[in-house]
Amino acid sequence: MRAGVFPDYEAMSAAAADVVARRLGEEHSSVLMLPTGITPLGMYRQLVEMHNSRGLSFADATFFNLDEYIGLAPDHRASYHVYMKENFYGLIDADPARVFVPDGTAPDPEAECERYEAVIRGTGGVDVCVLGIGRNGHIGFNEPGAPFDSRTRVVELSESTRKVNAADFEADRAPERAITVGMATIFEAREVMLLASGTNKAGAVAAAVEGDASESVPASMLKSHPHASLFLDEDAASGLGRGIAG
Repeated sequence: MRAGVFPDYEAMSAAAADVVARRLGEEHSSVLMLPTGITPLGMYRQLVEMHNSRGLSFADATFFNLDEYIGLAPDHRASYHVYMKENFYGLIDADPARVFVPDGTAPDPEAECERYEAVIRGTGGVDVCVLGIGRNGHIGFNEPGAPFDSRTRVVELSESTRKVNAADFEADRAPERAITVGMATIFEAREVMLLASGTNKAGAVAAAVEGDASESVPASMLKSHPHASLFLDEDAASGLGRGIAG
């Protein structure tokens, strides 16, 4: 697993955006799997700027979101539909017919998981999967203990994850369940980019990079991926005790 350590969040975000933009330049119809949260916002801002100032087009690309809360309508202020529209999809020339987000209001969530997985397969698979990392090492909503062979499925969210996300819900409590793309589906992406920023992610990064591959630290699965890269600012890299390939 290659790693780049950058002086700050903005530099890390710019480097990640450059990789995505280069991929789109090489293959306009790339299939991208994208995260939500605070960490990727800088990358999204950079990509939007490239679209506006350099004419970077996303019109032929296909997009999949990693996850969505169960029970939230697509127009709910805390839904990932709204997050992605406000921070990325609505600011570029993405084709709405090529944008896929799990339906958190599907009457049969299990069937929705199977449908979503089938749509991913139908595109020929993911070219680039961009990930954040949770403080407990989760990727997507794959919490510690997530089977490495898992596919898109319904998951129970840990209390620690719900506390981190609680601010998005004002007086409401964060939902207890979500739909997430599974570990095996993530691992099958041709390229994986893991972004991390801040000292609060340093422990998770160190466990993923320097510990054994274990389902107790979901991100550690990426150690054996042939084309996985870490994008870290200096704070997120501060827990690493050994040199890592750059």
